[in-house]
Amino acid sequence: MKKGILIFTLLFCSVLLFMNMDVKKKDKVEELLSKMTLEEKIGQMNQYSSFFDATGPAPKNDGYQKERYEHIKNGLVGSMLNVRGAKQVREMQKIAVENSRLGIPLIFGFDVIHGHKTVFPIPLAEAASWDLEAIQNGARVAAIEAAAEGLNWTFAPMVDISRDARWGRVMEGAGEDPYLGSQIAIARVTGFQGDDLSANNTLAACAKHFAGYGFAESGKDYNTADVGTSTLYNVILPPFKAAKDAGVRTFMNSFNELNGIPATGDKYLQRDLLKGKWNFKGFIVSDWGSIGEMIAHGHAADGPHAAELALRAGSDMDMESHLYIHQLKSLIEQGKAKEAHIDEAVKRILQVKMDLGLFDDPYKYCDEAREKELIYHKDHRAAALDMAKKSIVLLKNEGNLLPLKKEGESIAIIGPLANDKNSPLGNWRLGSEDNIAVSVWEGMSEYNKSNKLELAQGVRLIDENPNFPSHVKINYTDKNGMDEAVKLAKKSDKVILVLGEHGYQSGEGRSRSDIGLPGLQQELLEKIHAVNPNIILVLMNGRPLALPWADENVPAIVEAWQLGIETGNAVAEVLYGDYNPSGKLPMTFPRDVGQVPIYYNYKNTGRPGPKNEVFWSHYTDMTNDPLYHFGHGLSYTTFKYSNLKTSINKENKKVTVEITIKNTGDYDGTEIAQLYIRDKVATITRPVKELKGFQKLELKKGESVNHTFTLTEKELGYFDNQGEFMFEAGDFDIMVGGSSKTELSETVNIAW
Repeated sequence: MKKGILIFTLLFCSVLLFMNMDVKKKDKVEELLSKMTLEEKIGQMNQYSSFFDATGPAPKNDGYQKERYEHIKNGLVGSMLNVRGAKQVREMQKIAVENSRLGIPLIFGFDVIHGHKTVFPIPLAEAASWDLEAIQNGARVAAIEAAAEGLNWTFAPMVDISRDARWGRVMEGAGEDPYLGSQIAIARVTGFQGDDLSANNTLAACAKHFAGYGFAESGKDYNTADVGTSTLYNVILPPFKAAKDAGVRTFMNSFNELNGIPATGDKYLQRDLLKGKWNFKGFIVSDWGSIGEMIAHGHAADGPHAAELALRAGSDMDMESHLYIHQLKSLIEQGKAKEAHIDEAVKRILQVKMDLGLFDDPYKYCDEAREKELIYHKDHRAAALDMAKKSIVLLKNEGNLLPLKKEGESIAIIGPLANDKNSPLGNWRLGSEDNIAVSVWEGMSEYNKSNKLELAQGVRLIDENPNFPSHVKINYTDKNGMDEAVKLAKKSDKVILVLGEHGYQSGEGRSRSDIGLPGLQQELLEKIHAVNPNIILVLMNGRPLALPWADENVPAIVEAWQLGIETGNAVAEVLYGDYNPSGKLPMTFPRDVGQVPIYYNYKNTGRPGPKNEVFWSHYTDMTNDPLYHFGHGLSYTTFKYSNLKTSINKENKKVTVEITIKNTGDYDGTEIAQLYIRDKVATITRPVKELKGFQKLELKKGESVNHTFTLTEKELGYFDNQGEFMFEAGDFDIMVGGSSKTELSETVNIAW
């Protein structure tokens, strides 16, 4: 009894201690704010990108650079981005801390998107793992490396839901589903921020882009988004709310307009919803120059007006439009802006810096010895390999062409991406170096020496090697090497054909109107197939591709995305069967770009069909079905679902869903069981299917497991058109299977 009282007392004292620490931090923020001039407050809301080598001489002659330098010295800059390296960060921090009147430290931001120096798979590929623990660990590793380079803030995760594969930034998100996207948002925020944000190996995370960016019309980046409130509340916003609830410290607003208002100037989204209803305590940063872009949108008349609108809407920090630093003081003096809004923004910014521990030690992230020790650490490469293997999706495997035999075969490895060491790194890996990926050729050659492997490029994918952020120039004319590749394929037992997109064909500003194989790759594929149909097509891409010919003619297709530094090693383990693929698609693959946007959780319409007449919702020249469904992904073994049972506990307001899953094949394997629901009759119509649970299960061959899912009102309800959550009793379809093309279903009446 005494021991229990002692433990309770210690716990109670710990809670009081942490509460007291929070109070002290807030008191310190208030005290600091009271000492600041208006100009110094506005300075905290000003963010600049790197503009000079901080370890060298200060800018003297360039007026633009000199002004920025003087701003840092005088405490008129709150944050820097694109400054990295422990030495560089320390020197830049010294300019701010040791010269400005109040010595307020800078916060250093960077795009740490999928790994940092050690490049992990692109985020869309990681989402295909459906492995939340591995995704969280990937963000943790990225934070460790980035923090070792002096960084303390990442502009990630991107939690935008998108249904349009033409949009280049699908590579940076978690796909089309709000439930999966929400779970991944939580994992990434937790990974970046760790258990203690004040530790020197954490990054403040940033949920972006708030909101609607992934719904850009026609898939064109920066374009208008025009969605109904039901889609806004039920599809777009849930991952942002999940990130907020997971403790994300910053948000970034988006380039697009929504309901005719650019998001940067949207008071409802930022001040009313995020800071108000959701009670978000961190700060909001604009996207690059997005405050000034409200002029081009036709929402702001000029720079001062844009600054006025952004501040009023709740945008706290100005990234590179330079309007806050040059306009806010004048707006306050003219009575066009409220100093209370500035005070609120500055308090939020200072609080995040306080939480990071920068006031305790501004140089805590600037340890060159730690940087040298942690960058490219062997444990980080091991984690990158693990993540890469889990991200691979087996789309097709007719005749069990895979896994490959480990001896006695001649294998041709062909394709413009077969020995590419750069494209597999994907886009948005600014912190790393070029050409550090293990290519498929390297991985396959080193992994198994008993087969005869030969290499041919076939065709070049690009005409010149681009440097970020240049656009790639695709080769459509030079067929040198195609005949050589065909000859090699003809004499080989099997062909591994490595095709897809260049790493810079997806990402920001990389929208595509044609999402087939770019350049001469389709011609190469068909010519190879004509002489040897035993093709394993390994795809490297940053978005879903439309590949109807390949699906119809190629027996084995492996979606390898852009897997990062360990690409070739991961592909080799999977192709040889030492790692049984378990990935599932986080986005639907269309048959044709004309089906886009295409997604599994569509509405039924009043004429769903199919009918043997023209008057129903369909195409006259193509099926409605996608090429590969959301959640699709094969294994070298097979799984059988049976014994679906549901039970309702009215007292606890829970629905229990039981399912038996058996490994019926010849290999041990991992299956991702997926639970979907349909609310059959609702005040606001619901989709035909909605993912509401998933579980990764490892099963030995012949093994069966019983798994239980639990549904509550949180999963069964939805948001009305005013953003209020509601649950309606009635009939629900409960569906379980290995993809959104579910195998078992049961209709139950749910009422408490």
